[in-house]
Amino acid sequence: MTDETDTTDREEQLKRTPGGGKTPEPQPVEPAAPEEFGQVQAWWGDGKGKTTAAMGMGFRAAGHGYRVHMLQFMKGGASSVEAVRGEYNAIAAMPGFTYENSGHYGWHGSLDGSEDEDHEARARAGLSRAADLVDAASVADLSSPFDLDAPAEDGMHMLILDEIIYAANRDLIRPREVVDLVESKPDDLELVLTGGHEEPGYLADCVDLITNVRKQKHHFEEGARARKGTEY
Repeated sequence: MTDETDTTDREEQLKRTPGGGKTPEPQPVEPAAPEEFGQVQAWWGDGKGKTTAAMGMGFRAAGHGYRVHMLQFMKGGASSVEAVRGEYNAIAAMPGFTYENSGHYGWHGSLDGSEDEDHEARARAGLSRAADLVDAASVADLSSPFDLDAPAEDGMHMLILDEIIYAANRDLIRPREVVDLVESKPDDLELVLTGGHEEPGYLADCVDLITNVRKQKHHFEEGARARKGTEY
Protein backbone atom coordinates (compact mmCIF):
# COMPACT_ATOMS: atom_id res chain seq x y z
CA MET A 1 0.00 0.00 0.00
CA THR A 2 1.46 3.38 -1.04
CA ASP A 3 1.64 6.55 0.99
CA GLU A 4 -0.82 8.10 -1.46
CA THR A 5 -3.30 5.28 -0.80
CA ASP A 6 -2.87 5.71 2.98
CA THR A 7 -3.60 9.42 2.65
CA THR A 8 -6.70 8.77 0.55
CA ASP A 9 -8.01 6.23 3.06
CA ARG A 10 -7.52 8.65 5.94
CA GLU A 11 -9.32 11.40 4.04
CA GLU A 12 -12.25 9.09 3.35
CA GLN A 13 -12.39 8.10 7.02
CA LEU A 14 -12.40 11.74 8.07
CA LYS A 15 -15.26 12.52 5.69
CA ARG A 16 -17.37 9.95 7.56
CA THR A 17 -16.81 11.66 10.96
CA PRO A 18 -19.06 14.43 12.36
CA GLY A 19 -16.37 16.97 11.53
CA GLY A 20 -16.02 15.72 7.98
CA GLY A 21 -12.30 16.54 7.99
CA LYS A 22 -13.07 20.26 7.64
CA THR A 23 -11.82 23.22 9.67
CA PRO A 24 -14.84 24.99 11.25
CA GLU A 25 -15.83 28.34 9.78
CA PRO A 26 -18.51 30.88 10.83
CA GLN A 27 -22.05 30.17 9.68
CA PRO A 28 -25.13 32.43 9.77
CA VAL A 29 -27.05 32.23 13.06
CA GLU A 30 -30.47 30.77 12.33
CA PRO A 31 -33.08 29.59 14.86
CA ALA A 32 -32.44 25.96 15.82
CA ALA A 33 -33.15 23.51 18.62
CA PRO A 34 -30.54 21.43 20.49
CA GLU A 35 -30.69 17.65 20.41
CA GLU A 36 -28.73 16.94 23.61
CA PHE A 37 -29.65 19.62 26.15
CA GLY A 38 -31.18 18.86 29.53
CA GLN A 39 -28.32 18.71 32.01
CA VAL A 40 -27.81 20.81 35.14
CA GLN A 41 -24.42 22.41 35.73
CA ALA A 42 -23.07 24.03 38.90
CA TRP A 43 -20.00 26.30 38.85
CA TRP A 44 -18.63 27.37 42.25
CA GLY A 45 -15.32 28.21 43.90
CA ASP A 46 -13.06 31.02 45.04
CA GLY A 47 -11.44 31.50 41.63
CA LYS A 48 -12.22 33.97 38.87
CA GLY A 49 -14.23 32.72 35.90
CA LYS A 50 -17.53 31.17 37.00
CA THR A 51 -19.77 33.76 35.37
CA THR A 52 -17.35 34.04 32.46
CA ALA A 53 -17.58 30.28 31.81
CA ALA A 54 -21.37 30.32 31.99
CA MET A 55 -21.67 33.23 29.59
CA GLY A 56 -19.15 31.60 27.28
CA MET A 57 -21.43 28.58 27.05
CA GLY A 58 -24.35 30.92 26.51
CA PHE A 59 -22.63 32.55 23.55
CA ARG A 60 -21.67 29.15 22.14
CA ALA A 61 -25.27 27.93 22.37
CA ALA A 62 -26.63 31.16 20.89
CA GLY A 63 -24.12 30.81 18.07
CA HIS A 64 -25.87 27.57 17.12
CA GLY A 65 -29.22 29.37 17.03
CA TYR A 66 -30.43 28.13 20.43
CA ARG A 67 -32.40 30.47 22.70
CA VAL A 68 -30.42 31.47 25.82
CA HIS A 69 -31.47 33.62 28.77
CA MET A 70 -29.45 34.71 31.81
CA LEU A 71 -30.91 35.89 35.12
CA GLN A 72 -28.32 37.44 37.42
CA PHE A 73 -28.58 37.46 41.20
CA MET A 74 -26.45 39.75 43.43
CA LYS A 75 -25.13 41.98 40.64
CA GLY A 76 -27.12 45.19 40.70
CA GLY A 77 -24.18 47.51 40.20
CA ALA A 78 -21.44 48.84 42.48
CA SER A 79 -19.82 52.19 43.20
CA SER A 80 -16.34 50.73 42.69
CA VAL A 81 -16.68 50.45 38.89
CA GLU A 82 -18.40 52.28 36.04
CA ALA A 83 -22.10 51.71 35.35
CA VAL A 84 -21.37 49.68 32.23
CA ARG A 85 -20.78 45.98 31.61
CA GLY A 86 -19.03 44.68 28.52
CA GLU A 87 -20.95 41.41 28.75
CA TYR A 88 -24.30 43.22 28.62
CA ASN A 89 -23.20 45.06 25.48
CA ALA A 90 -22.08 41.79 23.88
CA ILE A 91 -25.28 39.97 24.81
CA ALA A 92 -27.38 42.81 23.38
CA ALA A 93 -25.56 42.35 20.07
CA MET A 94 -25.97 38.53 20.02
CA PRO A 95 -29.13 37.10 18.43
CA GLY A 96 -30.98 34.71 20.73
CA PHE A 97 -29.16 35.70 23.95
CA THR A 98 -30.90 37.91 26.54
CA TYR A 99 -30.36 38.79 30.18
CA GLU A 100 -32.00 40.45 33.14
CA ASN A 101 -30.77 41.43 36.59
CA SER A 102 -32.40 40.92 39.99
CA GLY A 103 -29.50 42.15 42.10
CA HIS A 104 -29.52 45.09 44.50
CA TYR A 105 -26.98 47.89 44.13
CA GLY A 106 -23.90 47.20 46.20
CA TRP A 107 -22.75 43.87 47.60
CA HIS A 108 -24.33 41.88 50.40
CA GLY A 109 -22.27 41.92 53.60
CA SER A 110 -20.05 44.78 52.48
CA LEU A 111 -19.73 48.19 54.13
CA ASP A 112 -21.00 50.00 51.05
CA GLY A 113 -24.13 51.56 52.47
CA SER A 114 -26.52 48.92 51.14
CA GLU A 115 -28.90 47.11 53.49
CA ASP A 116 -28.82 43.33 53.84
CA GLU A 117 -32.62 43.26 53.92
CA ASP A 118 -32.74 44.89 50.50
CA HIS A 119 -30.34 42.30 49.10
CA GLU A 120 -32.50 39.51 50.52
CA ALA A 121 -35.67 41.00 49.03
CA ARG A 122 -34.10 41.23 45.59
CA ALA A 123 -32.69 37.70 45.84
CA ARG A 124 -36.10 36.32 46.76
CA ALA A 125 -37.63 38.24 43.85
CA GLY A 126 -34.97 36.69 41.64
CA LEU A 127 -35.87 33.21 42.86
CA SER A 128 -39.52 33.86 42.05
CA ARG A 129 -38.56 35.10 38.60
CA ALA A 130 -36.37 32.03 38.06
CA ALA A 131 -39.34 29.80 38.91
CA ASP A 132 -41.46 31.69 36.38
CA LEU A 133 -38.81 31.20 33.70
CA VAL A 134 -38.57 27.46 34.43
CA ASP A 135 -42.37 27.26 34.26
CA ALA A 136 -42.30 29.04 30.89
CA ALA A 137 -39.78 26.52 29.59
CA SER A 138 -41.95 23.69 30.93
CA VAL A 139 -44.90 24.64 28.74
CA ALA A 140 -42.78 25.47 25.68
CA ASP A 141 -41.74 22.98 23.01
CA LEU A 142 -38.00 22.76 23.65
CA SER A 143 -37.55 20.41 20.71
CA SER A 144 -38.37 23.28 18.35
CA PRO A 145 -36.51 26.50 17.50
CA PHE A 146 -37.58 29.79 19.09
CA ASP A 147 -37.72 33.17 17.43
CA LEU A 148 -34.38 34.70 18.36
CA ASP A 149 -36.12 37.97 19.27
CA ALA A 150 -38.88 36.31 21.31
CA PRO A 151 -39.23 37.20 25.01
CA ALA A 152 -37.91 34.78 27.62
CA GLU A 153 -41.51 34.12 28.64
CA ASP A 154 -41.87 32.15 25.40
CA GLY A 155 -39.26 29.68 26.63
CA MET A 156 -35.54 29.05 26.20
CA HIS A 157 -33.19 26.13 25.62
CA MET A 158 -30.57 27.26 28.15
CA LEU A 159 -31.20 29.18 31.36
CA ILE A 160 -28.24 30.64 33.26
CA LEU A 161 -28.89 31.57 36.90
CA ASP A 162 -25.78 33.55 37.68
CA GLU A 163 -24.79 33.87 41.38
CA ILE A 164 -27.81 31.89 42.59
CA ILE A 165 -25.45 29.61 44.54
CA TYR A 166 -23.88 32.67 46.15
CA ALA A 167 -27.31 33.90 47.20
CA ALA A 168 -28.08 30.51 48.74
CA ASN A 169 -24.71 30.33 50.50
CA ARG A 170 -25.44 33.69 52.11
CA ASP A 171 -28.92 32.53 53.22
CA LEU A 172 -30.67 35.13 51.10
CA ILE A 173 -32.60 32.19 49.66
CA ARG A 174 -32.73 28.66 51.03
CA PRO A 175 -30.64 25.87 49.49
CA ARG A 176 -33.71 23.64 49.52
CA GLU A 177 -35.46 26.16 47.28
CA VAL A 178 -32.62 25.91 44.76
CA VAL A 179 -32.92 22.12 44.79
CA ASP A 180 -36.69 22.38 44.29
CA LEU A 181 -36.12 24.71 41.34
CA VAL A 182 -33.67 22.27 39.76
CA GLU A 183 -36.04 19.35 40.26
CA SER A 184 -38.92 21.27 38.67
CA LYS A 185 -37.19 21.97 35.37
CA PRO A 186 -38.33 20.28 32.14
CA ASP A 187 -36.16 17.45 30.87
CA ASP A 188 -34.75 19.30 27.85
CA LEU A 189 -33.84 22.59 29.55
CA GLU A 190 -30.11 23.10 30.10
CA LEU A 191 -29.79 24.80 33.49
CA VAL A 192 -26.53 26.50 34.55
CA LEU A 193 -26.04 27.65 38.16
CA THR A 194 -23.07 29.72 39.28
CA GLY A 195 -21.58 31.46 42.31
CA GLY A 196 -20.29 31.04 45.82
CA HIS A 197 -16.98 30.19 47.44
CA GLU A 198 -18.39 27.41 49.64
CA GLU A 199 -19.12 24.00 48.17
CA PRO A 200 -22.86 23.60 47.45
CA GLY A 201 -23.12 20.06 48.79
CA TYR A 202 -26.90 20.26 48.64
CA LEU A 203 -26.66 20.11 44.84
CA ALA A 204 -24.56 16.95 44.65
CA ASP A 205 -27.48 14.59 44.01
CA CYS A 206 -29.46 16.74 41.57
CA VAL A 207 -26.92 18.08 39.06
CA ASP A 208 -24.93 16.47 36.26
CA LEU A 209 -21.77 18.58 36.37
CA ILE A 210 -20.07 20.36 39.27
CA THR A 211 -16.97 22.45 38.60
CA ASN A 212 -14.84 23.96 41.36
CA VAL A 213 -13.11 27.05 40.01
CA ARG A 214 -10.09 27.29 42.30
CA LYS A 215 -7.97 30.35 42.97
CA GLN A 216 -4.21 29.88 42.97
CA LYS A 217 -3.33 33.56 42.63
CA HIS A 218 -5.47 36.66 42.15
CA HIS A 219 -4.42 40.24 41.49
CA PHE A 220 -7.10 41.52 43.89
CA GLU A 221 -4.97 40.13 46.73
CA GLU A 222 -2.31 42.70 45.82
CA GLY A 223 -4.76 45.58 45.98
CA ALA A 224 -5.66 45.73 42.29
CA ARG A 225 -9.15 46.88 41.32
CA ALA A 226 -11.57 45.42 38.82
CA ARG A 227 -10.41 46.15 35.28
CA LYS A 228 -12.65 47.20 32.42
CA GLY A 229 -12.73 44.45 29.84
CA THR A 230 -11.67 41.61 32.17
CA GLU A 231 -13.85 41.97 35.29
CA TYR A 232 -16.64 44.14 33.89
